[in-house]
Amino acid sequence: MKKSIYLPAIIACILWSTAFVGVKIGLQYFKPLSLAGIRFILAGLLLIPFCGSISNYFKVIRSNLKAVLIIAFVQTFLLYTFFFIGLSLVSGSMSAIIIGSSPVFAVLLAHFFMEGDRITTGKVLSIALGIAGVIIITLSRKPWSEIGQKQFLGMLLLILGSISSAGGNIIVAKYKKDINPFILNSAQIFIGGLFLLFVSLPIEGLPDFRKPVEFYLILIWLSVVSAVAFSIWFMLLKKPGVKVSQLNIWKFIIPVLGAGLSWIILKDESPSILAVAGMVFVSSSIFISNKSAKSKISLK
Repeated sequence: MKKSIYLPAIIACILWSTAFVGVKIGLQYFKPLSLAGIRFILAGLLLIPFCGSISNYFKVIRSNLKAVLIIAFVQTFLLYTFFFIGLSLVSGSMSAIIIGSSPVFAVLLAHFFMEGDRITTGKVLSIALGIAGVIIITLSRKPWSEIGQKQFLGMLLLILGSISSAGGNIIVAKYKKDINPFILNSAQIFIGGLFLLFVSLPIEGLPDFRKPVEFYLILIWLSVVSAVAFSIWFMLLKKPGVKVSQLNIWKFIIPVLGAGLSWIILKDESPSILAVAGMVFVSSSIFISNKSAKSKISLK
């Protein structure tokens, strides 16, 4: 990848790393699916002023409706159904670490679905380290105990969210039509938010908006994070020569900052030796994958 890709990728990952603390605070006031739905509906609306004229906005959506709906379902609805429910069962720091393993799944899916984005020797090693990190993190939560089983389920949901995220990245990268990434993100994230809110109604009931100012500040921040970070990511995925696996390498920033922010800001959250070890394994896996991409040592 060109060096001009690095800075926006890092900015997007830094923004995403703040979402773990924001969502954990938001879940104190709102149930998971309704919080996710309202967040993404608002994020989609926030992007509309940056998409040009309203008539062109809807024209582009109509001409690319199938792609928008597929991306909305995979990249927003599925991903954040798993993410928000999983996060409600797992600590903010632990969820940051699990989600940080998503580049492992991106490497695997890209090998099978993206031409020229093959698994290399270094990527195999990185996958092994990533899986080891996830296992260590899982063991640290004692899944054999009653409380541990609840958190173990949350971890499984977060892993499914990571797979969904990798699949969504591949769909965006393969969709080569010349569509403004701001329009694509605004439409898919708004529609995905509607899906989430619609599903939440029979499960969680009508949301109660009588909340303190803190909740609305968090909601606005989470919406801005989604609007900006996904727009940057979609823009990068559509650039010529950018590989899904290599771009996702930069997500190693997310578990480090996300876990650190959770330990600093959230009450009753502190690092354990196993959790830190798992984070080191996951982050190391991404670092090795980056090195292998530069060396271009391919499996035969």
